Amino acid sequence: MKFKTTNSNTYYINKRGNVSLKQENCADIKDVNDIEFIGITERDIEFELANLKQLTLEVTDACNLNCTYCAYGEFYCDYDERYSSNLQLEKVIKIIDYLNQYWNSDLNRSKERNVYISFYGGEPLMNMKLIKSVVEYINNISGDNRFFTFSMTTNGLLLNKYMDYLVQHDFYVLVSLDGDYNNNDYRLDKSGKSSFNRVVNNLDVLKKRFPEYFDNNISFNSVLHNKNSVNDIYNFFKGKYNKIPSIEELNDMGIKPEKKEQFLKTHKNYFDSLTESDNPLAIEKDMFIKSGTYQTLSTYIHRYSGFVYDDYNHLLFGKHNRLIPTGTCIPFSKRMFITVSGKILPCERIGQQFALGSVDNDKVDLNLAEIVNKYNDYFNKIKRQCYSCKIASACSQCIYNIDSLEDKCICDGYTNAKDFSQYVASQIEFLESNPTDYIKIMKEIVID
Repeated sequence: MKFKTTNSNTYYINKRGNVSLKQENCADIKDVNDIEFIGITERDIEFELANLKQLTLEVTDACNLNCTYCAYGEFYCDYDERYSSNLQLEKVIKIIDYLNQYWNSDLNRSKERNVYISFYGGEPLMNMKLIKSVVEYINNISGDNRFFTFSMTTNGLLLNKYMDYLVQHDFYVLVSLDGDYNNNDYRLDKSGKSSFNRVVNNLDVLKKRFPEYFDNNISFNSVLHNKNSVNDIYNFFKGKYNKIPSIEELNDMGIKPEKKEQFLKTHKNYFDSLTESDNPLAIEKDMFIKSGTYQTLSTYIHRYSGFVYDDYNHLLFGKHNRLIPTGTCIPFSKRMFITVSGKILPCERIGQQFALGSVDNDKVDLNLAEIVNKYNDYFNKIKRQCYSCKIASACSQCIYNIDSLEDKCICDGYTNAKDFSQYVASQIEFLESNPTDYIKIMKEIVID
């Protein structure tokens, strides 16, 4: 993590030396001896399975688009071969029944917690038969231990066929769209034609027929690249749908060596693009926690400022940091991802070569002891760096996004004292210029 130097930063770096900012642990991680880096146990994984927040199903690897930058496309090499195949219902039932045993166990500490059942692809609407069968099966097991919400990520081309069903079952739908017509030059169908007009027509019909559903259940995700900008994306969705989209950079992991140059030409940095916008600060304020600036600021306030306490024990007696090295999630603490072939992964954002298990028509193969050994082996390779890293207590670096994971395991996110001081100075400078944002973050943002 690197931070840009501005002319005013020296003032704010010096300001860190005053009494108020030197008190307790404000703006500094304590001595490394106060942090104990630990591994994970089988019990940790069992607890996360019993309290799973999201089950994501890759219902098909078929797609009706041929997007240039697709995570399963020409740039990347860290996924299984795609055969336009469908996930089998028997596999889904096996994994749901497997999880249901945990949901009904004593490890379930969240009796009213909602679980998201999310449908992913490929284009999930190309396997609507499976989706309907899963929804029916899930509804039959709803009860005191779990409640379920259905969600989907779609390119929107088939919304016209299935919008009634999605509305009837209160699906939350994330639509992938990169802005206006020209911004969507990379989102082409199999014949090389633009998908934009068809998707927007479907969205307009949905909005007209089900306006309340559209307002509450439809959201947008855009990929930032060299044919759009933060300004383009924001203005399109704000102007047409009065929505704030999520904006993501192209994933830079798993790139084929021979495609590196083309990838770099296509890639665009979020903060550089934001800076070139008509009114960067206004866009950031409107996007709020969907923007990189406010995500970083929220992390600073909650993790480093010394003004936020997890509980009364933390407030009265302080907090001894027992941390897992890096920002890697305990397996299944955020979601479980099932690929179309039945591989089990902790999420859909990592290479499929890192599968933790599998499910077939007969059983779920998830060896918790092997998973624990694998994770702790990775952690042992990197924790020495973590002991001297100044952002260790709120690290966001996933081990699966480290290029040298199987070798020396060198973390690109390592932050020394100088860089951390620059980071703190930037946050203080921003807060002094935008004092009301502190109150908004404290009231509206919770970081798990």
